Amino acid sequence: MKIENHILTGDDIAQRETPNRGGPITPEFLVFHFTAGRSAQSSINWLCDVRARASAHIVIGRDGAITQLAPFNIKTWHAGRSHWQGRSGLNNHSIGIELDNAGRLTKVGNVHKAWFQDVYPESEVLHARHKLDAEPAFWHTFTPEQIGRATALAEELTAVYDLKDIIGHDDIAPDRKRDPGPAFPLENIRARVLGRHEDVEELFEVTANFLNIRKGPGVEFGKVADALPAGTKVALLETRNRWSKIDVQQENDIEGWVFNKYLKAIPE
Repeated sequence: MKIENHILTGDDIAQRETPNRGGPITPEFLVFHFTAGRSAQSSINWLCDVRARASAHIVIGRDGAITQLAPFNIKTWHAGRSHWQGRSGLNNHSIGIELDNAGRLTKVGNVHKAWFQDVYPESEVLHARHKLDAEPAFWHTFTPEQIGRATALAEELTAVYDLKDIIGHDDIAPDRKRDPGPAFPLENIRARVLGRHEDVEELFEVTANFLNIRKGPGVEFGKVADALPAGTKVALLETRNRWSKIDVQQENDIEGWVFNKYLKAIPE
């Protein structure tokens, strides 16, 4: 596949224009989603319907077929209320990729159902805990064809637009969204495309008298250890809108989430 004048070309790539779009953008990030829909075609039809008030740049079907709905330098409506690396309103700063996938499933008796009541076989179901949730759930898996095409597309987009990061909808809107979810290998794709040279620990120190360290990014998650006293040195592993995942430098194997406002960067 290749990008020419913001349009994707190559095998099994189609174009369809969505009316749900804005003006020009300079993309900095790539955001992955799942459609939570019945099929790629039904999702494409909906994202091209003015009533949807939603869209994306790309939809990837379960067979790996790609449909582009807008040029990559045009704003689509995929992110909603969102924040990442000091940016708000990620529609203005990102390319959105939707993958045909039913999303979170519900187990009813011995079968797994989507919200639209379609049933999925056990071979297409993953039981796993989302990184933002305390309890595991059932998730529709992605196909190897989808993952391969998503990885190749991420490589091409990052090379052409010099993107800063590859993230999920759940990264930029953790209070509202859970896509693309634990069945999608986002971290593997990010590492392959961006490389591991960016995984440099950034050191901070605790400024509160005592700072709780939790299992997840929210007060609803339990504590993983005793509260950290002021001056504790920590390495920053991941940052969200209000919470950060940290590694405690003075102790072995203590990682958890703390409130951002009580961390202060330590100059190099």
